[in-house]
Amino acid sequence: MANYSIKDLEHLSGIKAHTLRIWEQRYGLINPKRTDTNIRFYDQDDLKLILNVSLLKDNGFKISKIAQMSKEEMHETVLEIADKATSFADQIYGLTLAMIDLDEQRFEKIISSNTLKIGFERTMLNIIYPFLTKIGIMWITDSINPAQEHFISNLIRQKVIVAIDGQYETYDEEAKKYMLFLPEGELHELSLLFANYLIRARGNRVVYLGQNMPFQDLQVAFNAYKPDYLLTIMTTKDRNISTEEYLANLADNFSDTPILVAGSQVIGQDLELKENIVQIANPNHLLEFIEEQQGHSVSR
Repeated sequence: MANYSIKDLEHLSGIKAHTLRIWEQRYGLINPKRTDTNIRFYDQDDLKLILNVSLLKDNGFKISKIAQMSKEEMHETVLEIADKATSFADQIYGLTLAMIDLDEQRFEKIISSNTLKIGFERTMLNIIYPFLTKIGIMWITDSINPAQEHFISNLIRQKVIVAIDGQYETYDEEAKKYMLFLPEGELHELSLLFANYLIRARGNRVVYLGQNMPFQDLQVAFNAYKPDYLLTIMTTKDRNISTEEYLANLADNFSDTPILVAGSQVIGQDLELKENIVQIANPNHLLEFIEEQQGHSVSR
């Protein structure tokens, strides 16, 4: 079972560590364990408790009332809220608990109900994508283990692939062609798959090369298919070449082609980028770019 620091609980629940300590002292809400060297830590049950407390608090329950609830009462109240939840934050909390518990049934219920209510794309933009951002923070801070991350990522991946399959149709001759790839060493392709879906959903063509693409192979594919745009995502720190140098190579080798680049190693970094590099901060920014190239706005 995973161990968590109070900072981990803060990152995952959004409740400040200072507030958690006050609740601990005033209400005995959680009781930290201690290592053999007397370092405080919290376990997975504590994390689930605080996520449930956060959900109840966000839905109007006072902390004094929450602290008086039994585990069974709290569980039932959270389930009632989850069944009628309309806020995206509540759904994200639900997905977080599904990931921690490796609960596929809860995941399916959240995704299916939201897809029926607001459609797959809005579910991705308003629930899944913010959730993936949260997973990224959890991964960086070692707040989730690889099994939990792989479990939830593969479930989401399956949903996106099914949605992409539903986009195959005859393209207009004037449809733009995008070539999507991840550089060598980049293996997490969920965001790239979602970009694939968004581009196809607006009637454009995609040549999808996937993860870990060697530069030479990218050049061969580019020469064969001559895309209008390249799109890549860079999130991995450890590579043989710096992000800035890699992007400079891309820009020089495909100098007549706009290159769309997203990812934590690019966005918000102080990089010197060449003119044909276009930074894409988030999916909505990508949609704006796609629709601008098509010369009209597509409703969503």
